[in-house]
Amino acid sequence: MRSAPTILHLDMDAFYASAEQAAKPSLRGKAVVVGGLGPRGVVATASYEARRFGVHSAMPMGQARRLAPNAAYLVPRFSFYRDISEQVMRLLRELSPLVEPLSLDEAFVDLEAGGVASDEASARAVGERLRADILRVTGLTGSVGLAVCKMLAKIGSEQAKPDGLVLIPAGTERKLLEPMSVRILPGVGPATGDHLRRAGITTVGELAEAGEDELVRLLGKAHGGALYAMALARDERPVVAERDTKSVSVEDTYDVDIHDRVRVRMEVARLAERCVQRLRAAGHSGRTIVLKVRRFDFSTLTRSETLRGPTDDPGVVREAAARLLESVDTTGGVRLLGVGVSGLADYTQEDLFAQAQAKAEAEAAEAAGADGDPGAAQEGGGGLPAEGAGGESVGGVEPGPAESGGAEPVPPAERRWPSGHDVRHAVHGAGWVQGSGLGRVTVRFETPQSVPGRVRTFRTDDPELEPSDPLPLVAAPGPGEGAAVVGPEAGLPVPGAG
Repeated sequence: MRSAPTILHLDMDAFYASAEQAAKPSLRGKAVVVGGLGPRGVVATASYEARRFGVHSAMPMGQARRLAPNAAYLVPRFSFYRDISEQVMRLLRELSPLVEPLSLDEAFVDLEAGGVASDEASARAVGERLRADILRVTGLTGSVGLAVCKMLAKIGSEQAKPDGLVLIPAGTERKLLEPMSVRILPGVGPATGDHLRRAGITTVGELAEAGEDELVRLLGKAHGGALYAMALARDERPVVAERDTKSVSVEDTYDVDIHDRVRVRMEVARLAERCVQRLRAAGHSGRTIVLKVRRFDFSTLTRSETLRGPTDDPGVVREAAARLLESVDTTGGVRLLGVGVSGLADYTQEDLFAQAQAKAEAEAAEAAGADGDPGAAQEGGGGLPAEGAGGESVGGVEPGPAESGGAEPVPPAERRWPSGHDVRHAVHGAGWVQGSGLGRVTVRFETPQSVPGRVRTFRTDDPELEPSDPLPLVAAPGPGEGAAVVGPEAGLPVPGAG
């Protein structure tokens, strides 16, 4: 164990909701809930204003609406959150080479490894400076915990919320932990907590008094031994620099089961495109394409296909996913679809050669009539060819109109306007979708640096209205100026502050 609190845990405050409040002046200081908006959706994040009504993460969206009917309910904008997260992670990497991200909004940092802190005073100074830098760069707030180990640093950041810093001095850890619930410890969920409660153990102090032998008897050797060590404030886990990404995937849950096979194919093609966007953003390619299908009866099936070489070609991924779909019976209805890529590698020139070779071989086989099936090119949906037998990949093929067994073309899908997403109007400028339905879309025109804006309604097919990329939360400074922030310095409430 260390002798100084040089392990830092950062947790951004109500991250998704705070980012939305910072981007939308009309929502600052109001209840905001981010998540899936359909009847099967769940809450991803709730602002502190919404939490006062009992809304919390992982709650069914229907229940959240009953608790906070007047809150703003928004569809997540993950690319926007990832951009902000990368800004925060860059600040953390300036402090130390040992940064261990746990999610987009949470990470451990080993300050000692970065040579920026060696005692309580220097650790506190680094933590306060980090919080100020995050506010300056992103306009958002984060809470910081500092301790001698990861477990205690995370407990500290929880105590610091929202927008605070808690440093746990070395030597005070056991006194701090003793009155706390056993649920505060990593690895103690509802089931383990209930098991311990039935044995008369509800606090960390009681856990330590029970002794290691009793905990091993109750929970098994590995789990019991680990919890006993944590009850004594012992946590030797090191901060591990970013773990290698094992896979990239996207999935959607549908409000109403999809029965139309053509629609299922179109959704798979769309998910494949989104998956490739994530794959490229991470700087990877991959060999194994995975399709996930959850059917009407909640049975979940996965199918995979390993390509000859790694790829980040959207055509290749679309086609492989379409081929995998052909082996899945969806006649009863589909409630969830997902597409993923695993077997990741850094993209190299050899990947291009592998794709070119596979494409050339497929074209040669087609010219020689090797497929022997004149209708094969219509399989897989979305007008995407299903080339060859044995699951070999082919080069990128531009998608044509979606077809079903060579039948009539499917008309293009109506433009979707998810609540909370960014738009731009040719006349009125930048804004965000407040709601849509019955052929209409309502937009509030405002930007992160503006005052709350006006609301206007348009047809969903209005040619002057287009989706757009998110605007930065912090305005770029002019010559000789500091960055403008959303927060106290701008005379506005800090996003997510409760």
